[in-house]
Formats: sequence, C-alpha cells, structure tokens
Amino acid sequence: MQSIIVYPARTVRTMDPARPTAEAVAVRGERIRAVGSVAELMAYPDAVLDERYADAVLLPGFVEAHSHAGSGNVWDNTYVGLVDRIDPDGRRWPGCRTIAEVLNRLRAAAADLQDPEKPLLAWGLDPIYFPGQPLAAAELDRVSASRPIHVAHTNGHVCAVNSAVLRRFGIDESTRVAGVVKDDGGEPTGELQEFAAMGLVAELVDGSGLLNISPDALRRFAQEGINTGTTTLTDLGSGLLMDDDGVALYGSTVDDGFPARLNVFHFGAGLGPVALSLPEAADRLVRLRGISTDKLRFGNVKLMLDGSIQGFTARLLDPGYFGGQPNGIWNVSPEQFRAAFETFHAAGLLVHVHCNGDQATQLFLGTLEDILTAHPRPDHRHTCTHSQLSTAAQYRRMAALGVCANIFANHIWAWGDQHLDVTVGPDRAARMNAAATALRHRVPISLHSDTPVTPLGPLHAVKHAVTRLTVSGRVMGEHERITVQEALEAVTLGGAYMLKMDHEVGSLEAGKFADMAVLAQDPLAVPAEEIGSIHVLGTVVGGRHHTTKVAAPCAVPAP
Repeated sequence: MQSIIVYPARTVRTMDPARPTAEAVAVRGERIRAVGSVAELMAYPDAVLDERYADAVLLPGFVEAHSHAGSGNVWDNTYVGLVDRIDPDGRRWPGCRTIAEVLNRLRAAAADLQDPEKPLLAWGLDPIYFPGQPLAAAELDRVSASRPIHVAHTNGHVCAVNSAVLRRFGIDESTRVAGVVKDDGGEPTGELQEFAAMGLVAELVDGSGLLNISPDALRRFAQEGINTGTTTLTDLGSGLLMDDDGVALYGSTVDDGFPARLNVFHFGAGLGPVALSLPEAADRLVRLRGISTDKLRFGNVKLMLDGSIQGFTARLLDPGYFGGQPNGIWNVSPEQFRAAFETFHAAGLLVHVHCNGDQATQLFLGTLEDILTAHPRPDHRHTCTHSQLSTAAQYRRMAALGVCANIFANHIWAWGDQHLDVTVGPDRAARMNAAATALRHRVPISLHSDTPVTPLGPLHAVKHAVTRLTVSGRVMGEHERITVQEALEAVTLGGAYMLKMDHEVGSLEAGKFADMAVLAQDPLAVPAEEIGSIHVLGTVVGGRHHTTKVAAPCAVPAP
C-alpha cells in the first residue's frame, strides 16, 4: 500500500466551501487523499507526518488561464520596459524610466554583439508612459543606422524598427498594409501596429519573442510558475500544433517531471496565414486532444479579434477613445472570425477569444449566439479573454450564453493612470475590468497576467482586483472592487473552470491532483495592498515539491 503523507501547515485554505480551512493535507501519490485536522489524517492507514510546511500557508496551486510560454523566451532579448522585472532565474532587470535610458540600454546591447549584421532585438517598450516622445525609426537610427533593430512593445501588438529594417523588407511609402504607421509625408515611421504589419518583418524575429518557444523557454516558463505559486499554465496561442515537430517539442519537454501543467491553445485566427484549412485544423486538434496527458493538454483554440487599449488598436464602441483617436484594428474580419469560431465550436473544441475593446466583445457575443443557434452545445465554456471594456449588458448576455470572462485586472495598476487620463477617460476607466459586475451577473471569472505583457503572478492580480489602485494611488472604479476571497477563487477554481479542469485542480479536495501553492503568509490575513508582496516559497505539483528561485521579499513593482 502506498504511504499517505500528511502535511500540516499554519493555515490551509482549500477553496472548497464544504471545508474552507483545514490543518493539513494528506497526499497519496499524485493526488490528495483527504483534507482535515492532523488527528483525522494521521488516522489513515500508513499515514506519515511531514512537517516541512508547518510554518507555511497552503493554497490550491494557482491557475493561469491566459499566459504565453514565450514568456520564457523573451529574456534572450534586451529588456527596455519601464518597471523592474525579475526573470525566471531570480535576476532583477532594472526598468528604463526615460526614452534616453531605453536608447542607452540599446546602445550597450549593440556594443555586445560581435556580428555587425546580427539584429538587435528588444522587448518591453511602452510609449504611452512617454507622451510626446516617440521611439521609432528616427530614434532607433541613433543607436545604429546599419544594424537591424526590432523593439517589441510590451503589449505584443506593436513593434518599432529602424530604417535598416524598413529597407531590408521593402517597407516604404508604397506599402499598403493596415498598421504600417506613416508620417504626414506618407513615409513609414518605423512603428508597425498589429499582426499584418508586424508580419512584414517577422523573419527578423523568427525563433524569438512571446509567440516562439523552445525546450529552454518552456522550462523557464515553468520556473516562473514555481516562483509565483502557479501550478497550471497556458500557452494561449501556439503556432506549432499544425506541425508534428512542434507537437513533439511540447511532448518531449512537458514530461512527467515537468513542474507545472500546461494547456496549449492553437492560434486559430488573428495571427495571419494559417497552415491548414479550418476543417483540417479542427480535425487535427481533436486528434491531438486524444494524446493529452495529465501534464500536457491539447484541444483548445485561441481566436484574436482586436488589439490593445493602451496601443490604441483595440476596437471600441461609441464614444470611442478619450482623445478622439481613430478606432483600432481588427486582426481578423468578422466573416473570417465567424468561419473559424463555427468550425472549432462544431468540432467540440474549447475556444478563448481575445476581446480588449467592447466592440470586440459585442462581435464575439453576437457571433456566438448565432453559432449556438445553429449548433447547440451544452457546457461549452467559451471565454471572453481580457474582457477589459465589457459592459454590464454584455455581462448579462455572457451569463445567458454560458460564457466565461478572463479579466485583465493587472491593467488597473500597469496602465490605470493612462486609462483614466489618456485612453478611455475616467468614466469608462472606472468600469474597466469589471470583475464585480461579472460576478453580480453570475459570469464565471478568472484573473490573468498575459505574461510577458505583465509579469506572471496571481497574487498581484488578486491585489489589483481587490484594491483597484493605480500607480499614482487613485482608485480606478471603487464599485468594481471584489473581495479577497472572490479574487482567490478566481485565480484557482475560476481559471480551472474555464480550462475545463475544475474536476482535477483549483481546490484542495480528495481525489484532485496534489497541486499547491506554498506561501509565507495568508492572503486573507494581510492588508490587501500587501497581497502581491507575499513571498512564494514554492509549489507542489502532483505531490512533487519545487522551490522558488526568487529571494524574499519580492519587491518588484507590480504591473
């Protein structure tokens, strides 16, 4: 008979309303045998006491339902973001507080490159923090006019390139691709918005960035999970699943010893040309779902409608952007979106749809209603991911249609001041990422990071959804605050539900996988403003223990 290991803790928070707290968790093999008092659990045959977590707090392992495995890849490039970041190995990367600091960091990185032809790749730029200070070809040419330079914006929807890149790929005044920004004279500025435009220079960054992965990137991504208490991750938008070698890359890396569970979503529409027809892609995903393991899940699809709010490429309903900027960019036409959504839905696949603006949410819901009328399907759990400007009426419609909402609470901190003052104005900003409204209308929710757009860290997302504080200390919509308990449920059972894994993970219950976050403090016992700073000691995944690489205290500013 396999031994039962009983792990006492200072506090066990189960997210199971039938037994919300306990003294200890009993684990047999990969699964939880029971949760209860030490005395109860030690009464089980062959029970063994292990007090390694006696001074810690145990919660269900956090579930991140919108992240990118390429988060482990971006650290091969030069970081030029505003805030300090910590990489998966625990190294702190200072932020660049001015455009001058960005250019100086790029110059230093260029000086380290031995090959004069090798492109300089960087990431994390966010010009909205530097109003009136552009960074495109003219500025990047001051770093180098000959070496190709590509700087990805932190939102993943925009990049800046220098003149050498424009020349190399023939981007000039004659280029007629949506998203190629031009000056008053019709010349490209070097800013490329959304995937059709960025795709013109995609060859330059092949194998790099958030949409590319490698075995090392996957392992670094998993270490980020350990560092943040996240035991279930997503690669929300992979371009590798239509190729056998791509599937093999995931399969050979995410093995029994991999320290997280990974859900891989096929990028089905919105990224550009696809390798297979929609019916062929759907058939292939159904077959791939059949080879899923306890650690690696296939059979899910991501569709992308619009861009980013802070990049002014999201699609907004009236009254539009605060400053009257033009509406954003559709990454796929409504007709193409309908065809893709209907095909994948009819095949029985789970679909998460990127909707930042409320016009994108409106298209998503209208299309889904038509599809469900033609192809009724109970318990589909299709998800509006980001759901940033979704309105109360749209949340009522989500509830009626059985839709989940994965809410980007981290925006409240990272760009809250900009949303209040620049992008959508104080009235609409107060209604952004409306977790309270979603819960009021009984829409299942989770909270996500979209890492590397913002750092992976469910405890930070909890803090932002609870406090709704911006960097300047303003409260961005006090009536959309939710409780700590509601936020913790969102990053555990909420994420598990929208991944159709809530029968396996998301709470500490007998029979579920023994996946736990090991914390130094109880999130329900500290001030809400301090939840994001709770030190994560490590994780337990399927009964195996994994140790963080981030030293306590974690004092990174929390975007």
